[in-house]
Amino acid sequence: MKLKAPPSWALKVTMAVTGAIWAIFVLIHLYGNLKAYGGAESFDGYAFWLRHAFAPLFPETGVLWIMRVVLITSLILHVTSAVILYFRGRKFRGKHRAKKYRNGLQAVSARLMPLTGVLILAFLIFHVLDLTVGAAPVATEAFNGPTATESVAYSNLVASFSRPPVAIFYSLMMVLLALHVAHGAHNIAVDFGSMGKRLRMTFVVVGAVAAIAILLGNASLPIAVQMGWLS
Repeated sequence: MKLKAPPSWALKVTMAVTGAIWAIFVLIHLYGNLKAYGGAESFDGYAFWLRHAFAPLFPETGVLWIMRVVLITSLILHVTSAVILYFRGRKFRGKHRAKKYRNGLQAVSARLMPLTGVLILAFLIFHVLDLTVGAAPVATEAFNGPTATESVAYSNLVASFSRPPVAIFYSLMMVLLALHVAHGAHNIAVDFGSMGKRLRMTFVVVGAVAAIAILLGNASLPIAVQMGWLS
């Protein structure tokens, strides 16, 4: 029996919900990242707390793994829905496509959504291999995993961003992530059927503020390491 793909509206709602989950996570992750400016003790303390959050109610890394399962599931659903909608859209447009495009940031970011999505996915894999798994050759030779009594997340972050190519790559990816989040907020409003101009504008403003915070906050870290402000 051949499985039938879900209707487009269901795929769009799935993308909206899963995209919102990831956007919220990125903002929470940003809050944790900014603790690096408090020094190694502050950043490592936050990383240690994540691994032992709500113990002994939850086992060690229990909350962390719940977050990972939710995020991985959301990512799979988000990417799968995006791929189906992309090829479905190309099929329905047919051979004769409009040659003129709308101008403006919203129009440009809309056309870039598939590309930014692919690049962000590649960056996510790189980021996990670099600062979570510590897999060579992505991670530095100085990478150390956490122990039962301490975390060394700060030294791993500084070692990674001390490499100029990685610092530049990370900063550029924050630009693409910001564009993706900003336009994604607009898409959420549309996909949830928000008809009022004020409500849609609220989504746009919130998305823009979140995108700027993500860009400036996260991109500042590799710059700070390169400038010697974090060491």
